Amino acid sequence: MHYLLFYDLSPDYLERRPAFRAEHLALAWQAHERGELVLGGALADPADCAVLLFQGDSPEPAERFAKADPYVRNGLVKSWRVRPWTTVVGEFAATPVRPE
Repeated sequence: MHYLLFYDLSPDYLERRPAFRAEHLALAWQAHERGELVLGGALADPADCAVLLFQGDSPEPAERFAKADPYVRNGLVKSWRVRPWTTVVGEFAATPVRPE
């Protein structure tokens, strides 16, 4: 199953990010190496949200990531939420559905 972690970023996210970026990226790459985090990054123009794609049997890895993330702990993220994502098309779809 796939899970999307959505971050709503603070207005001063870009200015404050450098102080926490190395720790944030280390946490993200560790989650990737464990096979939990597939892709992640901030949306651009404007950089007001970020989306991280997790895979697994439950939303727990995504929730654990958010709670440990220095961006969340230091207020660069105003709010976050995890939503299950039913992926049906593509090589990595969790529940592929093809036309008959």
